[in-house]
Parts: sequence; C-alpha cells; structure tokens
Amino acid sequence: MIKPRKDKLLARVDSHYAAVLVAAKRARQLNSYYRALGEGSYEEYTPPMVETHTGNYLTIALEELAAGKIHHHYRTGAAA
Repeated sequence: MIKPRKDKLLARVDSHYAAVLVAAKRARQLNSYYRALGEGSYEEYTPPMVETHTGNYLTIALEELAAGKIHHHYRTGAAA
C-alpha cells in the first residue's frame, strides 16, 4: 500500500503528474540537504518538515506533500 494515501496527495495537487514532479524535486532537495549535512555545511537546503521514521527521501517528500508543507504553482506565460 502507498503511504501516504493517494487521495491525500491528490487533495493537495491537481494531478498525478504534478504530485510526481513536486515529490521528485523535493526528494532531490532532501538528498542535497543530507549530503551537505554529512560534509558539515549548512547552506541553503531545507531539512525535512515532517516527523518520520523512514530514511527514504521520496517517502519523506510525499509525506510533506500530504501534510500540506509543500505548495506548488505553475508558471504561466506564453513563449514567443
């Protein structure tokens, strides 16, 4: 079973595609945070925003999305 549930994720985004994009981007940010933490630098990376027992960055990102900690918006504008 997928944790968090798919219906909780879709309440925060408008499509499966958006959920995948948002979670993948946040998982990469978490990976960078933990890598920088291991090197002893505390730069621009945001730590996890939810309390979790997993070490999987994608799961953490999905839990953040379901909890409403991550917000996304589409860029609008016509390319000329």
